[in-house]
Amino acid sequence: MSHAPGFLALVEAMRQRVKEVSIAQARERQAAGARFIDVREQSEWAAGHAAGAEYLGKGVIERDIEALVADKDAEIILYCGGGFRSVLAADALMQMGYTNVASMAGGWREWKESGAPTA
Repeated sequence: MSHAPGFLALVEAMRQRVKEVSIAQARERQAAGARFIDVREQSEWAAGHAAGAEYLGKGVIERDIEALVADKDAEIILYCGGGFRSVLAADALMQMGYTNVASMAGGWREWKESGAPTA
């Protein structure tokens, strides 16, 4: 998918502040208890998602995150389709006071390509 230059510039600016983890690191951290949250659209989630992930779309994450993850120090890893929207969502959570948030680089596409488990 080709993204607009303004969107890419915004993501790159936020990427400077947001920690990113690899697929392997995300799997390791998920197994250790990190909250693993899919921020894609509901239709994308329904078509397939990472095994063990929770759903909280980017459109409502700021509104609903505190009900799902009340502990602002909890480890949270976000993913989307390709690692762009999850950077934006991670930055928003950090602005809300969440201290241990990361975006999974490569997103759902690389997760599937790696052979990681899906649901």
